[in-house]
Amino acid sequence: MDRTRIKICGLFRPQDIGYANRARPDYAGFILSPGFRRSIDRMQAAEFRGALDAGIPAVGVFADAPCGEILSYLNEGIIQMAQLHGDETEEDIRFIKACSGKPVLKAVKARKRADVDAWLESEADYLLFDAGAGMGKTFDWRLLADVGRPYFLAGGLNAGNLTQALGLRPYAVDLSSGAETDGIKDLEKMLAVTSLVRDFPND
Repeated sequence: MDRTRIKICGLFRPQDIGYANRARPDYAGFILSPGFRRSIDRMQAAEFRGALDAGIPAVGVFADAPCGEILSYLNEGIIQMAQLHGDETEEDIRFIKACSGKPVLKAVKARKRADVDAWLESEADYLLFDAGAGMGKTFDWRLLADVGRPYFLAGGLNAGNLTQALGLRPYAVDLSSGAETDGIKDLEKMLAVTSLVRDFPND
């Protein structure tokens, strides 16, 4: 079985890009909707993409942004994947995919199994299951039993619970605060969690 991937999200300082280049996660996440503590603007995102290792795809995180705005980031090469964290529809997902040819990741708040089931037939390339929009809390992972499509697992992940999370065999794990100290990305933590994911047995 292919190994689980890791995404480090919420890179918002130039140093964070240097840390990502050292740790080499499979994906690096930029918060591109305003109003969040780790939000960055278009100019910063473009600079970060230029400094980020070319082999690490940048994922842009949006919450109810206009499709045209999302497409501009994708089509200009600032990001390589769009993560939709609001109330976007299947129509939005199809439109973004068709106009960009790039993958779309749809975040789902998993509070009950019906929340999970409602999106299992989505045309999004991947689903991301979380407790909420960047709440930094885990949810009941039993809700994901028998999910038969690749998904990202997010919400309160850190070095202490990552092994348990990897046992679910998600396509990817997604960390932000779990790679920080006092709200700032921590190189040693980033190195530790990426190593933990890569060293986890695949059989």
